Amino acid sequence: MSEVRKFTKRLSKPGTAAELRQSVSEAVRSSFVLEKTKVVEPLDYENVILQRRVQIYSDPLRDLLIFPIEDVSISVIGRQRRTVQSTVPEDALKKAQSLFVKECIKTYSSDWFVVNYKYEEYSGDFRMLPCKSFRPDKIPSHVFEIDEDFEKDEDSSSLCSQKGGVIKQGWLHKANVNSTITVTMKVFKRRYFYLSQLTDGSYILNSYKDEKISKESKGCIFLDACNDVVQCPKMRRYAFELKTIDKYSHYLAAETEQEMEEWLVTLRKIIQSNTESLVQEKKDAVESVQDDESSTQGKSENILESLERSMHPELMKYGRETDQLNKLSRNDGRQNIFSFDPEVQRLDFSGIEPDVKPFEEKCSRRFVVCCQDFSLNLLAQLSDRAEEGPTNVEPFFLSLALFDLKSNCKISADFHVDLNPACVRDMLQEGSEPRAEGAAGHGPGQSLVHGVPESCLRYIKRGVFSVTNPHTEIFLVARVEKVLQGSIAHCAEPYMKNSDPGKTAQKVHKVAKQVCSRLGQYRMPFGWAARPVFKDSQGTLDADGKFSPLYKQDSGKLSNEDMLKLLAEYKKPEKTKLQVIPAQLNIIIKDIPLDFTNCFTASYIPIKPFEKGCEDIAVEVEELVPEVAKYCYPFTVYKNHLYVYPLHLKYENQKVFAKARNIAVCVEFRDSDEADARPLKCIYGKPGGPLLTTHAYAAVLHHNQSPEFYDEIKIELPIHLHQKHHLLFTFYHVSCEINTKATSKKQDTVETQVGFSWVPLLKDGRVVPLERQLPVSCTLPPGYLGLPDPDSRKQPSMDAKWVDGAKPLFKIRIHLDSTIYTQDMHLHKFFHYCQLVQAGAKEVPGELVKYLKCLHAMEIQVMIQFLPVILMQLFRVLTNVTQEDEVAVNCTMVLLHIVSKCHEEGLDHYLRSFLKYVFRAEKPSAKQAKMTHEILVLSMATILKQSADFLAINKLLKYSWFFFEALAKSMAMYLLEENKIKLPRGQRFPESYQHALHSLLLAIIPHVTIRYNEIPEESRNVNFSLANFLKRCLTFMDRGFVFNLINDYISGFSPKDPKLLVEYKFEFLQTICNHEHYIPLNLPMTFSKPKLQRVQDTNLEYSLTDEYCRHHFLVGMLLREASVALQDNYDIRYTAISVLKNLLIKHAFDNRYQHKNQQAKIAQLYLPLFGVLLENLQRVAGPEALTCCPASSPASRDEFICSFPSPSSRSSLIADKDPACGAALPNGHTIKREDSKGSLNSEGATSSPDQSENIRRSSMRSSVSHCSRLDQFEIRTLLMCYLYIVKMISEDTLLAYWNKFSPQELINVLMLLEVCLFHFRYVGKRNIASSCMRPPGSGERRLAVSPPASCRVQDAWLSKHTAAERKSQTMPALRSRAGARLQHLGSLESSFTLNHNAGTSEADIVHQALLEGNIATEVCLTVLDTISFFTQSFKTQLLSNDGHNPLMKKVFDIHLAFLKNGQSEAALKHVFASLRAFISKDKYGFCKSKI
Repeated sequence: MSEVRKFTKRLSKPGTAAELRQSVSEAVRSSFVLEKTKVVEPLDYENVILQRRVQIYSDPLRDLLIFPIEDVSISVIGRQRRTVQSTVPEDALKKAQSLFVKECIKTYSSDWFVVNYKYEEYSGDFRMLPCKSFRPDKIPSHVFEIDEDFEKDEDSSSLCSQKGGVIKQGWLHKANVNSTITVTMKVFKRRYFYLSQLTDGSYILNSYKDEKISKESKGCIFLDACNDVVQCPKMRRYAFELKTIDKYSHYLAAETEQEMEEWLVTLRKIIQSNTESLVQEKKDAVESVQDDESSTQGKSENILESLERSMHPELMKYGRETDQLNKLSRNDGRQNIFSFDPEVQRLDFSGIEPDVKPFEEKCSRRFVVCCQDFSLNLLAQLSDRAEEGPTNVEPFFLSLALFDLKSNCKISADFHVDLNPACVRDMLQEGSEPRAEGAAGHGPGQSLVHGVPESCLRYIKRGVFSVTNPHTEIFLVARVEKVLQGSIAHCAEPYMKNSDPGKTAQKVHKVAKQVCSRLGQYRMPFGWAARPVFKDSQGTLDADGKFSPLYKQDSGKLSNEDMLKLLAEYKKPEKTKLQVIPAQLNIIIKDIPLDFTNCFTASYIPIKPFEKGCEDIAVEVEELVPEVAKYCYPFTVYKNHLYVYPLHLKYENQKVFAKARNIAVCVEFRDSDEADARPLKCIYGKPGGPLLTTHAYAAVLHHNQSPEFYDEIKIELPIHLHQKHHLLFTFYHVSCEINTKATSKKQDTVETQVGFSWVPLLKDGRVVPLERQLPVSCTLPPGYLGLPDPDSRKQPSMDAKWVDGAKPLFKIRIHLDSTIYTQDMHLHKFFHYCQLVQAGAKEVPGELVKYLKCLHAMEIQVMIQFLPVILMQLFRVLTNVTQEDEVAVNCTMVLLHIVSKCHEEGLDHYLRSFLKYVFRAEKPSAKQAKMTHEILVLSMATILKQSADFLAINKLLKYSWFFFEALAKSMAMYLLEENKIKLPRGQRFPESYQHALHSLLLAIIPHVTIRYNEIPEESRNVNFSLANFLKRCLTFMDRGFVFNLINDYISGFSPKDPKLLVEYKFEFLQTICNHEHYIPLNLPMTFSKPKLQRVQDTNLEYSLTDEYCRHHFLVGMLLREASVALQDNYDIRYTAISVLKNLLIKHAFDNRYQHKNQQAKIAQLYLPLFGVLLENLQRVAGPEALTCCPASSPASRDEFICSFPSPSSRSSLIADKDPACGAALPNGHTIKREDSKGSLNSEGATSSPDQSENIRRSSMRSSVSHCSRLDQFEIRTLLMCYLYIVKMISEDTLLAYWNKFSPQELINVLMLLEVCLFHFRYVGKRNIASSCMRPPGSGERRLAVSPPASCRVQDAWLSKHTAAERKSQTMPALRSRAGARLQHLGSLESSFTLNHNAGTSEADIVHQALLEGNIATEVCLTVLDTISFFTQSFKTQLLSNDGHNPLMKKVFDIHLAFLKNGQSEAALKHVFASLRAFISKDKYGFCKSKI
C-alpha cells in the first residue's frame, strides 16, 4: 500500500509538463521492473520422436503428432500458351549458337517447375484456410426480454429508431386554462411544439415561442402522465384534449385537419405503449408476490413425487431431468463462438498477398479495326458482272497505324490492307512484274503457314491493335497510296474536280491500266485520314467516331514527325489549310468480342481458338511500346523481328548519275557479300503477295532528288546472326514516262540503279544502335562488307567508288523487336564471357567479377524484359563458379541490384513469379561442390558482415524475402531431386550448411534489434522474411536445430525493447506459429517424468514451467511472451492478444482437426493460459464487473472482492500477489492503482485507457506500469479464447486441473466464469442501435469503450440500487425499465463486433443484435456446461458444512448471474434446467445453507 501512496503522491505534485513526465518515469521505475523472459532450451525434436516412436504411433490421435508423408513435392506444369502451337521454331535450339539466344529459347519453351506444399493452405492465418465456412449459413435468431420494448416501439411507427431525438414538431395552439377562466378561442396561444423521447424511454412535449429551441421553454407535458387523447371540435376547430392520470387536461389545436390527424395518431401510439408497459409491470409484481408465498411452503420430499400430485401433470417431464440429459440438450445446435468474432465476421482479405501467377504475355487494351470499304468520287463499272457495281477506277492501298500525340511518336506497326475489288486487282496482274516473285502468279494453297494455307493470308481486313497506355490523344491514321504515276498534285487533281465525273473516270482508268502494267510494283503517296481512338484514359473506345476527310498528302511532309504535326493541326479544323480529296473510308473500331476466333499473332502463328477455314481472318499488329520500365514485362514467347525505316536520301548534290529523280529504295536482307549472294526470303510482304519475300520497296516521290520516306519494312530475323548478316539498300531511278509510240525496248528500262548502301546488323556481336547515317556507293563490289569505313583513316579500296565524296547521304532507323537478342552492351558481354568459359577457355582471375560489376549499369527495361534469363544465369554462375568467394558475393550483389530495381519500379510480382515457376537450382558442374543454397547463404552472411557498404546491407535486409524464398526452393528441389527427403532429417543437409544458417541468423539479429530505429522498413522486412524461411525450414530440416535458431533469434529481444521491436517479435512468432503442422511441432502428448519429480511438482503440464515450454516449444514461447506482454501498454497487449486469438480461431476452423478428441487435445496445449488469466483476474474482471456483478447485499460484494487467495507459493495462480492491483476496504469499495492515470487525464477525455502509459522514453522502455486496466476489447478477446479452451478441453483434463487448486483458488476459477457472463451479456437492440449511431471514441482499431463510458456503467448500476424507487417530480410515471436500460448502456461499444468505418444502416443494427445475441447465448451455454460439470465433480466440497461455504455460495451466485444478466429464451430453458438439477441434487444442503 505504501508503494501505491508513494506513486500517487508523486503524480499529484504540481509542476510543469517536463516535471510531470519525470515524476511519472520515476514513479513507474520505482514501482516495477520487467524481468526478461527466461530462455528455455527447446527439446531435441528428432531424438524425442525417435525415442517415443512406439508411444506416438500407438496414440489414437497420432495425426496430431506426426508430420504427413509426401508433404512436399515437385510438379511440372505445362506452359500455358495462347497460340495453337509454340512460338519457338522446332529447330531453334539446334540453330542457335549464342549462349544468350540458347537460354532465351530454353526459357520460352520449358515448362514451369513448382514446389508444392500439400498443406500450404493451412500455413497462413485463419483467413487462408481452405474451408471458408467461418460463418454459419443461417445465424439463429434469439429472443430476449430486453428487446420487448424495442419491438413494441417499432410497432409504434418505429419511434425507437429516433430515441433521444425529436420525433415530431410543428405549430399548435395551446390553451392557458385554470379554474377561473372559461376555455374560449381567446385563451389559445400559438406555440411551436417539439415531441421528443428522453434517454430513459419516456416522451415529453415541449413548447416554445418559435422554432428556436435554444430559448427558454414555455411549458412541457410529460406523456407518461397522460392516459388518453380525444378530439374536441366544440372548443375550437381542429382541437384535441390530452387527459392526464390526475384528471387534468391539456387543450391543443392544430392549424389544419391533416396536422391534427398526424398529432393524434402519434400521441395515441405513445400513450398505448406506456399503458401496456404499466399493466405488464403490475402483473409481474403480482406474480412475484405469489411465487414468494408459494416458495415458503416447500417440503422435504422427492420432486418427482410432488410433481405426481401436482395439478399440472405437464411438469412431470422436469422431474425426469438428469445432468446427462441436460448436457445432451445443451449440445444441440451449438455454435462456434469464434464465428461471431469481429475479424471472422469481417473476413478482411486485404492483408493476404494474391496468388502468384506464372509469367504471361502482356495484356494491354486491345481492340479490332475492321476495314470494309474505300471509295472516291470517280467510279466506273469495271467488272463484267453487273451485280458488283461501280468501283474505283484504279487500285489504292491502305496502311493503318496508331500515333500518340502526347508522347509524340508512332506506337504501332503498320497494318497493310488491300480493299480493291478483284476487277481492280486484275489491273496489277496484267503486266509483267520483273521483281515481284510469286506475288501474282502463285497458285493458291501451294504452301502452308503454321498449318494454314498461305492464300488465306493475302487479303486480311481485320487488325487487332493493342495500347498499353490509352488516352484521348491517340489517333488511328490511315495512309492511302496508289501505283506510281507522277506527282501527287497531278494524280489527285481528277478526283478533286467536279466536272463530268463519268468521262474523267474513263480517262483516269485508261491511264491507270497502262501505269499498272508498267509500274505496278511501285507505290506513291496519295492521301491520309485520321480519327481518335479513345474517349478517355480508361480505354473506352470512341466507337461512334468517324475518320476525318481524306487529305491530300504533301510531298514535303511525309515523315512520321510531319504526320504528328499534321495531327496537331487536324485537331484545330478551323485553322487547317489541308486540301481535301472527296472520299469515303469505311473502317470500324470495336472491342474484341468474347468469341473472337481465327486470329494470328504478328508472327503469323494461329491463336486459340482457331477454326479451320479461311473466313474473316484477323492479325495482331505489333505495339511499339516506349522503352520505359513501367511498360516493360518479362518476355515469354519467341519473337525475332526487325523493323527498318528508310528516312531520307540527300541526292541533290550527286554528280555521278545523270538521272536520279524518281528514286525507289529496295531493301534486302543478306547473309553474304559475295558476288553471287542472294537475298534471304524473310521480309514480310504486302497484301496480295506471298507472306515472306526477298525485298521491299519504299514509296516513290516523283521528281524529287532528296526524298523523305515513311515506309516500314518488317523482317523476320534468323535465329543465329553472324557478322555477315546485313541490310542492303539499292537505289533505283524509276522512269515514269508512258509513251505508247516508243519501242518495247525503251519501255523495258523502267528502273536504273543509282547507288547502293549497306549496314551490317551486328557490331561487336550485338545489333547496331537505332539511327544510322550511311554513305552511298556507286557500285557493289564483292566483299563490300570488308570495305573500310569512309570516316576511318585507312587507305580506301580501289573497288569502292562513293557518291558525293562518301558523305553520309542516306539516313535510316532500325527498331529491334526481339525476345532472343539484346542491344545492351553489358548484358551481351557478360553472356559472351560465360559462353567462352563454358567452351573451355581459361578463366582470367577477376575477369568474371569485372563483367558482373558491369551488369549494374544494365538498362532497367532490358533487365525486366529478360528477367528470367538473367536471373537463371546469375544463379548458374553462383553455383558453378566456386573458386573465388568474390565471385559469389558479386553475383549476389547483382541479384540484389536487380531485385531492388524491380521493387523500385513496382514490378516485384515478376520476381515472385520467377521464384515460383522458373527458378530451378541446378547441380554444380564440379563434383563435391556446394549447392546453390549453401553458397547463397554464405554470400548473404558475408554481405551483412561488411561494415563499409551499408547501402547494400540495407537493400539485402529490405528485399531479403527474395533470397530466403530462393533458399527454400533450392533446398526443396535438392531434397526431392537427390532423393534426400527419405533420409532422417539430421542427415539431409551437411553440418556446414547448418553452421552457415546459424551465422546468417547471428548476422541479421543486430540489424533488427539495434538498427531498427535507423532502418524501420528494412528491419521489419527481414524479420518477416526470416520467419517465413524458418517456417519452411521446419518442413525440410532437423526441427530441433530450427527450434534453436528460433530460440536464438527471440533471445535477441528484451522486455525493455520499444513497441516497434515487440511488434517485430510477435510478428515473427505469429508467422512461425502459422506453420501448417504447428500442432505436431508442439507434440500434444504426455511426457512421463521421474518419480521424484512427479512428487515434487505435479503441475508441469498445466503452467508455464520450463519443462512445459521445453516439451511444447512454440506454444510455450508464445504463451510466455503473451503473458509478459499483458503487463505492458495497450499497443503491445493488443498485438499479443490478437496473435493468440487468431491462432485459436485457426485451430477452431481447421478442418483437419474437427473431431471432438482432436480439439480437446489442441485445447489442452493452451491450458497454461488459464493460469495467465487467473494472474490477471482483477484486470480481466474490470471495475464494471466488480461493481456490477450480482450481489444480494453490500456484504456479499465485500466477500466477492476479498475472496482472492492470500499470497502463497503457487505464484502462477495468485491474482492479488501485487498490492498495486487493488486493495479491498471494509465498506466493499476498492482502491485501484490503475486510477493513477486520473491525475493525467480528465474524466471527460475520450482517449485510450493507456494514454499515460505511452509517455515513455523514445528508445528504451526500462519499466512500465504492469497493472494498467485492460479495456473491453482485450477482455472480451481473452475471455473468448478462455471459453473456447474450456468448451473444447476434455472433462478429465479439466478435472485434473481443478483438483490442483485450493478452495480459494477454485473460487477464482468460478469468478472467471462469472466475469464471462458479465462481459458477454446481451444489452438489447435499443442500446446497440444508440451505440452504433455514436461514432467510436477510441480509434478505428480499438473496438473498445472509452473510460467515461465505463464510468457510466458504474454510475448507472449504483443509481439503480440506491434510488430505484425514487421518481422524478417532473416525470410522474417514470418506468423502472428505464433504469434497466441504463444499466447496460455504458459498456455497449465494447460489446459490439460492428465495424464503425462505414455508415450504420438499420440492417447493420439488426445483424449486429443477432450476432450479440448468439455470442451471449453461446457464452451462457459454455458456462452452464462448465458449472454443471463443476458441481458434479465437487459435490462433497459443495455440501461441506451443510452447504454453508464460499464455494457453494459462489456456484449459486453464478446461477443467479445467468438470470440477472438477461439471457435468451433458448438459453433460459437450459439455465432453469441446470438450476433445477442443482437444487434437486443438493436440496438438503441448499436448504440448510444461509445463502
